[in-house]
Amino acid sequence: MRLVFGLVLLVGVGLAGFAVHQARNYVGAHKTALEKERAISAEAVETSPVYVSNRAFRYGERLTEEDVRMVPFPVEALPEGTFAELTDLFPESGPAFRTATRSMEKDEAILKVKVTEPGKDAGITSRLKPGMRAFAIRVDVTSGVSGFLRPGDNVDIYWTGTALGQEITKLIETQVGLIAIDQSADEDLNKATVARTVTVQVTPTQVAALAQAQSSGRLSLALVGVEDDTVVQSVEIDQNKLLGIEQQQTVEVQKEQVCTTRTRRGTETVEVRIPCPD
Repeated sequence: MRLVFGLVLLVGVGLAGFAVHQARNYVGAHKTALEKERAISAEAVETSPVYVSNRAFRYGERLTEEDVRMVPFPVEALPEGTFAELTDLFPESGPAFRTATRSMEKDEAILKVKVTEPGKDAGITSRLKPGMRAFAIRVDVTSGVSGFLRPGDNVDIYWTGTALGQEITKLIETQVGLIAIDQSADEDLNKATVARTVTVQVTPTQVAALAQAQSSGRLSLALVGVEDDTVVQSVEIDQNKLLGIEQQQTVEVQKEQVCTTRTRRGTETVEVRIPCPD
């Protein structure tokens, strides 16, 4: 009896071990097949060469060939304005550096909008779009939104001055882009600064309008939210509107013109109405 029990136990242990071995083989084969499938899928993704930064960059720092390297990048997720050739980034016949106009992190793709042209330093001219001009506006702690403005922000511009005998405030420009605060064009300013001037990017026509407005009154700025694309209609407030005073209009009533002539009838003089001459 004991011999039979031992034999059954031995057979059971053998079967259990065999089952564990088969399960392990199945899991291993499944894992191997999955890795092969992932490798095939990875090879199937179309890539393109892109140059990325080897370290973090801040505004005004120079990039050279030692600061970049080429990596394969999925074509479907390729950002606009990348560099695929080193000669595009640093021309052989030109200067061997560019300057960062915006912050970049390590391993971030280098984009045309984040660097200057070869051999150029970061400055206001590198931020101006074609056809646009830089115009400086005098501000203080009140008109400059308490120093919370930064390059890259958008503002609405209000003019306050005297017109038609009374002081008014009028919205004259909307969604105007700031490109510099005082002498700094760094978008990574992380603290409030009470500026004396801000530089905006506007068209030549807007330059003329702002110059006239600044010489004839006071300009104030209103900060626009990052995702605010609201189209603001005409805004104009005078003292009467501010205080809720309604102006009374004086209406002149034109008196009817009456023409007469005098005629004697016997001993009496009679006044007779006649048509008035034109």
